[in-house]
Amino acid sequence: MVAVDIVSFGYLHDAPPTAHLTIDLRHHFRDPHVSPELRYMTACDEPVRTAVLSTPGITDLVNATVTAIAAFASGPSAGTVSVADGCAGGRHRAPVFASALAERLRAAGHDVTVRHRDLAKDVVQR
Repeated sequence: MVAVDIVSFGYLHDAPPTAHLTIDLRHHFRDPHVSPELRYMTACDEPVRTAVLSTPGITDLVNATVTAIAAFASGPSAGTVSVADGCAGGRHRAPVFASALAERLRAAGHDVTVRHRDLAKDVVQR
């Protein structure tokens, strides 16, 4: 079992937090922000969660991240592994990804903490 700290964030709000592993979700996964009906929702809303988790490749990325965390945890200086995952505003893709990753890690018996740095911030107007 390994301890894992996950923080989701939005690149448009502030610099990425320091982490062993940083996942950038901005360019490869469709942003729910572009859908007017999802724009003002957050990862706490089921339509956003469904939209993000049904994006091709997202499950593969969760699985690959679990593997990367195991690699960090097996290193000679293993301790808590920190993961940061970001999208543009930090309200949609990143927190859904963080929650899916946490769920997967907890199911495998890991001690996981999750923080959504920018989830409660206003929608970024681009």
